[in-house]
Amino acid sequence: MADPGELLNLARQAAGAAGRLLAERRRGGGPAVVATKSSPTDVVTEMDRAAERLIRKMIAAVRPGDAILGEEGGETGQGAAVRWIVDPLDGTVNYLYGLPDWAVSIGAEAGGSIVAGAVVVPERHEEFSAVLGGGAWLRGAGSAPVRLYCNRQVQLGQALVATGFGYDARRRRVQGEVLSAVLPAVRDIRRGGSCAVDMCSLATGHVDAYYERGVNYWDIAAGGLIAREAGAQVAGLHGQAAGPSMTLAAGPGLFGELHDLLAGLDAERDG
Repeated sequence: MADPGELLNLARQAAGAAGRLLAERRRGGGPAVVATKSSPTDVVTEMDRAAERLIRKMIAAVRPGDAILGEEGGETGQGAAVRWIVDPLDGTVNYLYGLPDWAVSIGAEAGGSIVAGAVVVPERHEEFSAVLGGGAWLRGAGSAPVRLYCNRQVQLGQALVATGFGYDARRRRVQGEVLSAVLPAVRDIRRGGSCAVDMCSLATGHVDAYYERGVNYWDIAAGGLIAREAGAQVAGLHGQAAGPSMTLAAGPGLFGELHDLLAGLDAERDG
């Protein structure tokens, strides 16, 4: 089996290189929108694709037999012992508008589990990382790594909760209804625009919880491991795994309270 530490090193290198490419291009002017996905507001820029090409090239140069699942390029090399889960630009709309909360997210999966992950947030000069069983870590510009711990013993009424919204109008309408019921039950809501950044904010204690319907595997692969290694519980509703139906993450105790609130609101519906 591959050494998770070696996989993490490669994830960090590739995410860092892609982050630098994206940041340099953003400083040179706004990127062009080249396609849309689920709706006219769900965009792909030329730089989403350029960053993924770079990541794939770097991984293949070191580990040519591995599989790669990328948001833009799909899956290649199926059946390999190691599969890389790549979101080359999480928070594309933030990137397009010049907002800082966008990230490069790379997770390494072995034996069906994410064993290493790195999330780079270039505009904040932050790199988050984790290996399974090794804790979650933050590296800032020129600073030593800091171990991360999520907030604990937070009650629902005192919780700062991050969330996000889909692009389909019908889903958004329901998400707004759910949010209107969640808001009075918590301290406040934050909507940053990047699932990977939200997960890392949970790991650092900058928010107490996160939930969202509609996120994909590449959105949560690395960030989910980082949140777990910081002590958070990450799952879906009713004992399901985190995924597109619902992703919920919070520290011990709070997870159960927020879970029950969302379950009671039937938050997995679309209409």
